[in-house]
Amino acid sequence: MTTHESGQDDPSSEDTVIVAETRTGTYTQQITAGRHQLIADEPAPTGDDAGPNPYDLLLAALGACTSMTIRMYADRKEWPLKRVRVTLRHSRIHARDCAECETTVGFIDHIDRSIELTGDLDHAQRDRLLLIAERCPVHQTLTSEVRVTTSLV
Repeated sequence: MTTHESGQDDPSSEDTVIVAETRTGTYTQQITAGRHQLIADEPAPTGDDAGPNPYDLLLAALGACTSMTIRMYADRKEWPLKRVRVTLRHSRIHARDCAECETTVGFIDHIDRSIELTGDLDHAQRDRLLLIAERCPVHQTLTSEVRVTTSLV
């Protein structure tokens, strides 16, 4: 498959995400993740609010991964987990206001993640599932050293 504009091979695959301007709005972006299509945008008045903003997508990735990781573990253990709900909120705080942070200058990105577990689970099972949430691969990525390489094509 080739792209219409460049004539080059389309690199879309299971492990590739492509983001391109739609030019239908100021900042509206078409996201292709494998065979899935999404829209991202900035909220008004900066953008046209045609889709989630980039931080909403980041939180969605963390929330989805958290929920899936908990579900996989509970199912494997055959625990009576009926439903997982993850609520996330992103903010930026001054580094000087964060007692447990290594960074002391500038801002720190902060994510609040609340996990609601519905089902007849005992305290030990709930505590274990909370620990399992920390093992979600997206959580691991966000809390480890991340390197992004950028190239112009």
